[in-house]
Amino acid sequence: MFLLAKIYYMMYPTGRRQYRYRTLPPDILSNLPQKVIDEILICLPLRDAVRTSILSKKWRYIWRRLPQLTLEHTLWKKREDITDLTRNFSEIVRHIYCYHAGPIKKFTLCIPYLDLDRRCPYIDRLISFLSRNGIQHLVLRLPIRGNSYELPPLFFTCFQLRHLTLYNCSMNHPPHFKGFDWLTSLELHDVTISSKLLERLISRSPLLEQFVLHISGALSNVIEISAPMLRSFDYTGNISSVLLKNVPLLAKFSLSHREYHVAAGKCNIAMFFESFSALEHLHLNDMSFVAGAGEIPTRLPFNLNYVKHVCISSIYLSDLDEVSCALCLIRSFPYLQYMEMKVEASDDNDILALESLEVERFSDVTFNHLREVKLIQTNGTIPEMQLMKLLLAKSPRLVRMLIEPCLVEESATVKILAELTKLKRASPKAEVVYKLDKHPNLGPV
Repeated sequence: MFLLAKIYYMMYPTGRRQYRYRTLPPDILSNLPQKVIDEILICLPLRDAVRTSILSKKWRYIWRRLPQLTLEHTLWKKREDITDLTRNFSEIVRHIYCYHAGPIKKFTLCIPYLDLDRRCPYIDRLISFLSRNGIQHLVLRLPIRGNSYELPPLFFTCFQLRHLTLYNCSMNHPPHFKGFDWLTSLELHDVTISSKLLERLISRSPLLEQFVLHISGALSNVIEISAPMLRSFDYTGNISSVLLKNVPLLAKFSLSHREYHVAAGKCNIAMFFESFSALEHLHLNDMSFVAGAGEIPTRLPFNLNYVKHVCISSIYLSDLDEVSCALCLIRSFPYLQYMEMKVEASDDNDILALESLEVERFSDVTFNHLREVKLIQTNGTIPEMQLMKLLLAKSPRLVRMLIEPCLVEESATVKILAELTKLKRASPKAEVVYKLDKHPNLGPV
């Protein structure tokens, strides 16, 4: 409402300048372009958008034709108990169902703290209403506790969907689901769905480009993903539960591995990455997926020539499997330009892990395109210094190595800086920036 009040004040000034505007028509708000009015109301919370009905005759029913609606728990006062919340929610849904006219292109429902049954007639009725009004962008953030809401069969008749985001709900297999022909973006967060239905949902969305899948539990079967147009895949779950079968355009992949202590099978690194022929950006939340993977090759049997950006959010340099897997991947990315790693503290120094980081082990490899490296949470351990030495020695085009260490004693910092100055650099332009929170930038080393 502040935005509307500001506009009204600008149109109806008070005081000495008021006489200048006496010739203006009495209802300025009604003369705003329709697109401007719609944009103003879309930016307002639903409660305030409805309240604009009192501003002028032209505004009385404008909210009823808004193409975008957001219904969230903030519409209710905090002092109201769960019973009042549920009753008010059902009343608002009834008003939307009865009074809104025209298409709804985007609808967001955010009620994470409401108690709902597995089948909720109010949401069922709302989805039925949306399916008949051309919904294109649907976001459902449903309660995080209690029974998961089960989507009604009419949900699968929203054939104009372009973007779909679901949280904390469940899907059952519809008998005659033809697919979402226009769907380009799909996000599933803690959605209970069978592997068979998920495969069908993906394969029958021929334009799907962005896919986010977060699974908090184990799946009974492996999910085969066939999406010829898929360009971005963000996956949280067990790496052995997915098989990327046909993703020729996949350029961005993010993995947050979760171990559910089930017999999902071992991870074959080479087999998993062989479908990533167009990959450019790789983000690994950690390297735990290599546990139990068996023997890790020195490099993949093929190169991934398009990979330019790699981020590993957690790696134990004292763990041989994790180090070996990271080095295997890096060796297989000949055109890598940017690399970021967050190292985890460990008191152990595995001899084999240290040996794998020796420069001599990379006699046949040079990182010819690597220009920037970022190492986070370092504290000057032997494996960390070995990694820095390796990257500086084998990167002839390196421009910058940024080191963001843990807070260490001043004497330790001086020692680390002294060692960094001694490291051989293949690139004459390479600078090493050692950055501390209490010292925003200590400058190049």
